[in-house]
Amino acid sequence: MSRIGKLPVAVPAGVKITAASGLITVEGPKGKLTQDYNDLVEIKIENNHVVVSRVNDTKPARSAHGLYRSLISNMVTGVTTGYTKTLIINGVGFRAEVQGKLLVLNLGYSNDFIAGIPENLTVTADNQGKIIISGIDKQAVGEYAAEIRKLRKPEPYKGKGIRYDNETIRRKVGKSGVK
Repeated sequence: MSRIGKLPVAVPAGVKITAASGLITVEGPKGKLTQDYNDLVEIKIENNHVVVSRVNDTKPARSAHGLYRSLISNMVTGVTTGYTKTLIINGVGFRAEVQGKLLVLNLGYSNDFIAGIPENLTVTADNQGKIIISGIDKQAVGEYAAEIRKLRKPEPYKGKGIRYDNETIRRKVGKSGVK
C-alpha cells in the first residue's frame, strides 16, 4: 500500500471538490483547477476528506495511487494559499523588469530576453534582482521559474546568473597567480 496514497486529503472550508467521469475539479477562494485522472484509481469525497484508492494491485495502479493523491493535495493547497517561487539575479548590470504581460531580462548578452507571462501566473520584479513568481498551479509556477533560470544558470566561479532563493551555488576556486 502506498504510504502517500492511503492518507486522506483534508478539504478546508470554502473549497469545493467534484470528481466525475475521469475529471476532478477543485474550486477555492483563489481560483479553480481541473485534472484528468486514470481509471486505475477511485476518488471518493466523504465528510471533508478526499480518499484515493486503487482498483487493482498492478504496477501502474500502485504508481498512480500516490500520484493522484499528491496532485489532489497540491490542487487543494493551490486554491487556498497558492504557490510562489523566488529567483535571484546576481551579476553586474543584470536586471529584470515586468512590462505588462512581458518579463524583460538583461542578462549580459547583446540582446535582452523577453519572456511572456502566462495568464494564470503573476510575476513581480524589484530593483535588487529578485523575481517572484506566484500562482495557484504548482506545476505551472515551477515550470516557468525553471524556464527563466535556464536563460542564465549560475556559474561556479563568480556566482553570476539566475538562481532560486533557497539554492546554494558550489563555488570553485579560480586560477592562482603563482608562476
